[in-house]
Order: sequence, then structure tokens, then C-alpha cells
Amino acid sequence: MNSLGNRIGHIQPKSVVVTDDALIVDLMDGRTISVPILWYPRLCHGTPQERGHFELGLEGIHWPDLDEDISVEALLMGEKSGESPHSLQRWLDEHACRTQQQIAIQQSVDAYAPAGTTNFRR
Repeated sequence: MNSLGNRIGHIQPKSVVVTDDALIVDLMDGRTISVPILWYPRLCHGTPQERGHFELGLEGIHWPDLDEDISVEALLMGEKSGESPHSLQRWLDEHACRTQQQIAIQQSVDAYAPAGTTNFRR
């Protein structure tokens, strides 16, 4: 890690907001970083629910449903996703398949919900 990495390596994310246009990260030291969501294609292609399901770590943010990790250092350095087009396309194909499976499962559950039942969704 270079000297800049040593200086920023201890800065942790405090909160995260993902909009249709931006990734906004508040840091523990009081700074706020805002970058275009287009820099991170997996976030861009994720649903609001997937974008909202993240884990704050010591060095960055992890989105388990999107298999995306973004470090505070990368945000501070202005680094965009380095994912190759081939890798992204493979992920998009798998993501579309998982989404279709989840829709089919929910439709099955809904079809067998007892009449008059509310809040049957998981």
C-alpha cells in the first residue's frame, strides 16, 4: 500500500445511499463522497432492494445480493469499476436468471396463499 493508502486506509464508511444516479457515502471522518452510479455497473443494474442491502466494513461496502465490493480508498481515488465486459455480461446473465427464479417462486407462494391471507410474502 502506498503512503496515500496508509493515510486513508483507516477511514471507514458510516452510511450509504444509492439513488438511480449516484452512490453517496458518508465517512466516519465527516466527509461525504458522491460518485455516479454508472461507475459501478452491478449497482446500476441492481434493484432498489438489492442496492439497499449492503454491509459496511472496515475498509468499504459490500452488496451481497450484487456480489459487489467498493472500498473507501477506491472512492477517494475516483476509481471506477475495473470489471471486464465479459465478466459483467456473465454476471448480468446469472442475475437475470436468479431474478426470474425469485419471481417464479413468489408467484407459486402467492398462488397457494390461503384466501384472505395478508402479508404472506417473505
